This record gives sequence, structure tokens and C-alpha cells, in this order.
Amino acid sequence: MAVDTAKALSEWDKVYAVFSHPRCADCHVADERPRWSGAHYGGTRVHAFNVQRGADGSGFGSPGLRCMTCHFSSNSKALHGPPGAENWHLAPAEMAWFGKSSAEICAQIKDPLRNGNRSLKDIAVHVRDDRLVAWGWAPGSGREPAPGSAEATYQAIENWAAAGASCPVAQ
Repeated sequence: MAVDTAKALSEWDKVYAVFSHPRCADCHVADERPRWSGAHYGGTRVHAFNVQRGADGSGFGSPGLRCMTCHFSSNSKALHGPPGAENWHLAPAEMAWFGKSSAEICAQIKDPLRNGNRSLKDIAVHVRDDRLVAWGWAPGSGREPAPGSAEATYQAIENWAAAGASCPVAQ
């Protein structure tokens, strides 16, 4: 495979724009607490109600306060109501990247020990086909969607991988 660093970095920039967007990053947290982001929150803040990953590490919340207690399979129609998608939960702990730089997330995505033991093809398909991930582009009224689309992000990951999957230099 020929490495085209400029092409790879250009495609990675598209991927990073999605992965670092609040619709994606807010649930890719290291401190077990999802975030709320948006203009109506006045910035980014820790999810209310002491919502946490859960002692079992599943990402579905703590017993008695599972994510799906409030987050159903579709968005609430109520103003500022809970968003929803099938199987609502936090990303696995090894996939935490909230607040990380482009270089850090890029290196993490390429590392099976920190990406859920996935190939880049697996990650591309996950982004394109997972219904919870798809919520990021249809987050409901009053929420800014992630940039582009699931298909465009899938293509960017595929193009990035085909160009050698170069990562930006850490600052």
C-alpha cells in the first residue's frame, strides 16, 4: 500500500471533525460521566442526575439508573427532552477520547487495544451502520448534528486507511 500522507491527513481531518464533535465525544469519556453540550446548556457540562458508566463497566448506566431509563429508542419530541436511539449507552472505556487532541484520537483509533479490537474497516462499518452512532447526525430538535453524514464519515475512514492512515504530529 502506497502512503500518501497529505491525502491521509486531509481525510483524517474529516474524521476528526466528527469524532471530536459533541454528538460523538460527549459519550466517549474517561471519567465515567457523559457530557451535555449545546448552546442551551451554556457550554459543556457533566450529565445531571449523577449518571455514570455503571459499576459493571457496561456503559449502560448504574443499576436503578440505566441510560435507557430516560433515553428511549427515539428522540423525545418534548423541548429539551432526552435524545434517543436504540441501545443507548456510553462508549466502552477503552474508546474514551473526550478532550483529546487529533493526534491522540488518531493513534487510539489505529490501536486495537484502545479501539475495541477493531480494524479500520470495522471502525468504518461501525460508524456507517450502528444506529446509536447514526443518532449523531439526527440528534433531534435544538441539537447540532455531527458534521457530514454517516456515509461521508465511512468514506473518509476508508480513504484515510487507503492512503496509509497517517496521523497528525502531536503538538
